[in-house]
Amino acid sequence: MPRVGRNGRGLAHELVATFTGKLRSGAIKPGERLPTESEIMQAFGVSRGVVREALSRLGAAGLVQTLHGIGTFALESAPQSRFQVESPSLDGFADMLDVLELRASLESDAAGLAAMRRTDEQLHEMRNALEDFGRHLTTVGDTVAPDFRFHMAISQAAGNRYYGELMGQLGLAVIPRTRVASSWLDIERRTEHLQKVNQEHQDIYAAIERRDPEAARAAMRIHLVNSRERQRKAYAAEARPDPR
Repeated sequence: MPRVGRNGRGLAHELVATFTGKLRSGAIKPGERLPTESEIMQAFGVSRGVVREALSRLGAAGLVQTLHGIGTFALESAPQSRFQVESPSLDGFADMLDVLELRASLESDAAGLAAMRRTDEQLHEMRNALEDFGRHLTTVGDTVAPDFRFHMAISQAAGNRYYGELMGQLGLAVIPRTRVASSWLDIERRTEHLQKVNQEHQDIYAAIERRDPEAARAAMRIHLVNSRERQRKAYAAEARPDPR
């Protein structure tokens, strides 16, 4: 990456301009992780404070979303939209269940439309996201971005721009693992959980690949209803008092 110039303009402003260009041009696609703070500092020769200010401005503009402990990710650009889900919070469990309920309705229809309208290129993007997800089954944080990319690709393949724009505005907070702490899960249980998610994704993909709208719609609904139920049970287990 080129180093940010020092021509009198604020360094953070220049960094924002550089990344805005990459985000709007598609050089950094929705769902992709941006370089880490340290990587940006080294690449552009700026301080950590400058990087954090720039990322804050990009977030305020709705171009990126930062998930603490996971990274900063590109969002779909939809500047005229007013609908937005707040970032994950400590008391976000009920909110997360509501979002999954909303998604079950919206994304089921989007999957059905995608099965009828998807292009080979869009199908390829879904497959890439699934393969990326599969490579990180034992690390919860690393599956967030490909999970979002998979659902985003389906929304975009629906052939109706409002599905993609809405999904972009919802952002990575639609992925339950960003809204409810999962650190209490041991590695075996995390892997089992993610393998179930992965298989449900594969079922959705297979239906879209063979252009079966009813099967795609059903597979997506099953996935999101199952996801809601898994989160409800996990939360109940976490909150249950120790019998000792």
